[in-house]
Amino acid sequence: LPAFRDSKLFIKDLHFDGVPVRIYLPRLPSASKWRGVIFFHGGCGMYGGIRSHERVCRYIARESDSVVMSVGYRLSPECKYPAQNLDCLTAAVHFLKTAENYSVDPDRIIVCGDSVGGTFTANVCQELVNRTDIPKIRAQVMIYPFLQAMNFNLPSHQKNAFTALLSLERTVHYILKYLNKDCSLKEALLAGSHVPESVNLKYRKWINPDLIPEKFKQDYEPPLPTPCVPQVHEETKELFETRISPLLAEDAVICRLPEACIITCEHDVLRDDGLLYKKRLEDNNVKVTWYHIEEGFHG
Repeated sequence: LPAFRDSKLFIKDLHFDGVPVRIYLPRLPSASKWRGVIFFHGGCGMYGGIRSHERVCRYIARESDSVVMSVGYRLSPECKYPAQNLDCLTAAVHFLKTAENYSVDPDRIIVCGDSVGGTFTANVCQELVNRTDIPKIRAQVMIYPFLQAMNFNLPSHQKNAFTALLSLERTVHYILKYLNKDCSLKEALLAGSHVPESVNLKYRKWINPDLIPEKFKQDYEPPLPTPCVPQVHEETKELFETRISPLLAEDAVICRLPEACIITCEHDVLRDDGLLYKKRLEDNNVKVTWYHIEEGFHG
């Protein structure tokens, strides 16, 4: 949707350091400064934009009585990774620095996103933990986020492999397209042939089906071990960067993150990414609010 008039909101299209954004400001005056929401839309990093999430952002602005900034980051494959992460980070930093220009309390700004927008949310919060020149993010909200590309054989991957809208095969296909990789690598990634044993040993303390609560592991069958194919690993090394897989960030970063709200859906291949990140945050004494939608699905 374009930015039509809204009886409860002022809507402005701007650019923050070259990144297109849309600001939704409540029309009614407030006795105190507004809360702020930085919103990153989903769409696999290749689809969607400010207009596709217009209704969502209006709803958040109206119902939470907040100023919402929706970020129109560049899309892949026209703009190569990590342009998307960099745009999100640039816009977020600009908004944090200039929040008071929009009557926003800089100490009450959250970051929010759905699907890959949840990836960008996690990544931006991780990137900002060491910044002392800007206000701290108050909280992070991740709606069925994609958080790791190391293991595609978790219980939710098996259970929801053929679920509509986002099947397991389509998920991996989108990841490869997003990174401008050869989509013939899909089967190798699904089998885990991109993961060297040394990497598996390092990260299995964080990405492991044993960490998923038993009630989510019904009918789960551990996959047979698959040897790493060095050529596949070399072709897909970006998958282990925290911009793609925030779950792989070190504890020194995770322990300094703002409190989180994580939303997961039962019928979603990405369900277990959210569950694993929830555990990682809690293990590092970060407060987490978790909302699980039993009948929910991705999208």
